[in-house]
Order: sequence, then structure tokens, then C-alpha cells
Amino acid sequence: MTRTTMSSHSNLLKRRQVLAGAAAGAAALTMPGFIGRARAEGPLKVAAIYTVPVEQQWVSRIHKAANAAVARGDIEYVFSENTSNNDYERVMREYAEAGHDLIVGEVFGVEDAARQVAADYPETAFLMGSSFLPKDDAPNFAVFDNYIQDASYLSGIIAGAMTKSNNMGLVGGFPIPEVNRLMHAFMAGVKETAPDTKFQVAFIGSWFDPPKAKETAFAQIDGGADILYAERFGVSDAAKEKGVLAIGNVIDTQTDYPETVVASALWHFEPTLDHAIAMVKAGTFKAENYGVYSFMKEGGCSLAPLGTFEGKVPEEAMKLVAEREAAIKDGSFVVEINDEEPKSN
Repeated sequence: MTRTTMSSHSNLLKRRQVLAGAAAGAAALTMPGFIGRARAEGPLKVAAIYTVPVEQQWVSRIHKAANAAVARGDIEYVFSENTSNNDYERVMREYAEAGHDLIVGEVFGVEDAARQVAADYPETAFLMGSSFLPKDDAPNFAVFDNYIQDASYLSGIIAGAMTKSNNMGLVGGFPIPEVNRLMHAFMAGVKETAPDTKFQVAFIGSWFDPPKAKETAFAQIDGGADILYAERFGVSDAAKEKGVLAIGNVIDTQTDYPETVVASALWHFEPTLDHAIAMVKAGTFKAENYGVYSFMKEGGCSLAPLGTFEGKVPEEAMKLVAEREAAIKDGSFVVEINDEEPKSN
């Protein structure tokens, strides 16, 4: 992996490699909706653009999957982190001009501008985290999101079995579909084992502000919450300090909070990225909703091992988790996807 910073973009331009040359000798596809040509043998050039540090939980899963693809020899990978929304379009264009085959990122704050860039570079494949579905007028712009509602629901079953106060706090970044659906799934799981639970829901207006998340969590604990849904960094710190429990999101932080984090809904970006790599190499990349590759039956999410809480969760709850997980995987049980903003009750 090569870390590309903002200062090195000018060097990228000097090393420009147009996609037509990179795919020389490959047969052009004529099927409608497909972009580009089958790529020549060798690793794809992949660039990622992140608005937060790569350590941030959501982005870290994309970064992890990209590095795994590098280790396999499937891609060459560069990235920019902490890219502001105001600068996002420029960075997208520079990576496209530099001849990258696939550009990955998250455009929740620059939806229209990102699609305009894609329109200007029709031979480049764009796979972007987005709140909107793909459109036919942007055939090279596929979208994804972490649809890990299956794992979030299972973590809720465990939380419901562990609460003593029947009062839980949920702290999220922004009330957008990506966050809303996971909170709703978690609450649905809680109601399986603790149907009378009260939920305190709050959003901090940031994707990465641990102090603010921690402060918000403290307020919920003061309001009676004995379990916190940690959609953002900082929440588990508050739980640890106050001696209450937490449920993790996207990554497993139990190693850092062994007496606090009971369970976590994990996101695995590998199925999403691997599908995109295969489609670009075949010349069949098109505007698709890659969110489905985050579903549990696709291997895109899972419930983290209980670890230090093994044997501490009621057995009946774990039996229900096992039953529901099997049903989710075979398609006989479907966790509802609810993108509406959740409210406290």
C-alpha cells in the first residue's frame, strides 16, 4: 500500500496513464450499461478518497479490504484521508486523470459533484458510499453502504438479554439511512428479549468527534441507560468510565474494552470490493447497488465472538441468536431495513 497525500497529487498527474492505453489489446464491450474494456492482466490501479482518518471505524473496513486485495496481488492501492468535502471533487478528478481503474470513496456530503466527475470520466469505474441508489444516467457510478442490519439485529438480541434497567442509549453520527437502518435493526433485536425497553437516541453531527460522542453518552447514562449502542467512537469510553455496557458497530473493540463491549456487529467490505475488482477486470462494471454485498448471507457482516462475555449472556438469548442467524443466512428470516430517523421513546 502506498499512502498518497494531497501534496503528491501533482506527481500523480505527471505519471498519467490513460485507461485506453492501460487496456490496450482488450476487446471493447458493446453491451449497454457496461463501461470500459476488459483490463489487461496485472493488478488494477485503485485509489480511495476518505473524508476522515483511515483509523475511523467505517473507513477502516474499506482500507482493510483494499490492503487484503493488495496482498493478493489484485490491485495497486493509493489513498487520501481527511479530504474535506470542498476538496473532494478535485481529488476525484486528479485520481481519474492519473489513470486509476477504480476509485472508491464516500460521497455522502458531495453526492451531486461526485456524479458530475463520474460523467466527465466515463472510462473510470467509481464505487462510492452513498445514500442514493444508482441511476442509469451514471453507468460508471456504483454505490454501496454498510447494510449490516442483520448483525445489528443479532447484537440487539444480546443487549436486550443483558439490560437491567430496560433503558438504552444510542449515539450516532448523522441521521442518514446508513445509521438509521442499523439503529432500527438493533432496537428490533432488543425488543425480542426486552420488549419494554426505553431508547434514548442522539446524533452528534459528526463522523469523528469522540469527545462529543462521549459527552452525549454520559448524558444518556445519567438518564438511566445501562447499555449504549456505540455507533461512534467515544461512546464506549463513556460506558467504561461509568461501568455500563456497550454494543459495538462495524469493528470489534472488545480488546480495548474487555469489561464493557459485550458484542459487536462487524462489517466486512471484502465481498463488496472483490466484486467491483472482478467487474472492472472483466469490463462489466456498471451502476449497481453494492449494498447487498454487506448482507450476512453474502458474508458482508457478522456478529463478533463474545470473547470476554462468553458464558455471561443468558443461554436462551444465545439460542435465539443462533436460530435467527441461520434463518437470515438461508433467507427464511429477513431483518427489516428502515431508513427513517429513529426517535427516543
